[in-house]
Amino acid sequence: MTEVSSLTGRLLVATPVLADPNFDRAVVLLLDHDEEGSLGVVLNRPTPVDVVDILEPWAALAGEPGVVFQGGPVSLDAALGVAVVPSSPGGDGGVDGRESGSHGNGPGSAERDGPLGWRRVHGAIGLVDLEAPPELLAAELGSLRIFAGYAGWGPGQLEKELSDGAWYVVESEPGDVSSPSPEGLWRSVLRRQRSELAMVATYPDDASLN
Repeated sequence: MTEVSSLTGRLLVATPVLADPNFDRAVVLLLDHDEEGSLGVVLNRPTPVDVVDILEPWAALAGEPGVVFQGGPVSLDAALGVAVVPSSPGGDGGVDGRESGSHGNGPGSAERDGPLGWRRVHGAIGLVDLEAPPELLAAELGSLRIFAGYAGWGPGQLEKELSDGAWYVVESEPGDVSSPSPEGLWRSVLRRQRSELAMVATYPDDASLN
């Protein structure tokens, strides 16, 4: 099998032509990407459900808006925490194993270079063990986002969508995880690109107006 160049830690930004309503104007942070498939969370789908209503111990650490986000159409009953640890040294270690969609750290997570209960995905961005005591991380976290569900792709599926022009691939920034205005994230991520992608940010929501 051809080796896949990992896009872990990058953003998938839905192109205007992507027709799947699950991903209309979606900005997806890839938490895991290799030859076995891909897994990520949609960063700009806030729900009306407050974090305090489902994970009260973590509510004080969740950034504004303090709601649960719909991370994708898969396993909507599973909670996943993504957090930024500003003091964490740089690096882009991938997520270990396909269990990264669960909220446990799982085996193989001993090689962490951040606080207990946090496992690096890319740079300062990592996954939180939501079964750990929040006080383990309270002093370290810069921001926390709670997601219900995730987006998943089987082997080669994302590569096919990329070749079909469904997604733009751009670099992520730690602030993307905790944007206080998630409804504007699609446009803001495109607008900061130093390429023709910045012009796509002006694309109307109603394609018939273009």
